[in-house]
Amino acid sequence: MDIMELTRELGKALQSDDRYIAYQITKQAQEDDLELQALIHGFENMRSQINLELCKDEMYQDTNRIKELDENMKSNYKKIMSNKNMIAFNSAQSALESLVSNMTQIISLCANGADPETCQPSSGCGGSCSACGGCG
Repeated sequence: MDIMELTRELGKALQSDDRYIAYQITKQAQEDDLELQALIHGFENMRSQINLELCKDEMYQDTNRIKELDENMKSNYKKIMSNKNMIAFNSAQSALESLVSNMTQIISLCANGADPETCQPSSGCGGSCSACGGCG
């Protein structure tokens, strides 16, 4: 088996991992949550409106409108982030990202000569990007 075939096998193993499966399930649940999707759409709409207002020359900006949109966006964001489906999705997404980051770090360490049997991914950012597999 060549290295690309092994990589595909690794991809299959990733997709059978509980963290990947939980991510897919929670992603679908948050996408199917019509109330949540309406909140997200409203948030994006408000963000577009505030950006349009901020792009205007200062003389023509409606500061009251900007303040109102900003307050509404913050309120909407809190509702989005407190939604049970969004909470579950964010948790599952974080777990999957951590898994993929650890996998990437091990591959990077091995590419830099580390022993594949003993090298360990770091649990946090050490500040040096030289051997890092990338930030989440």
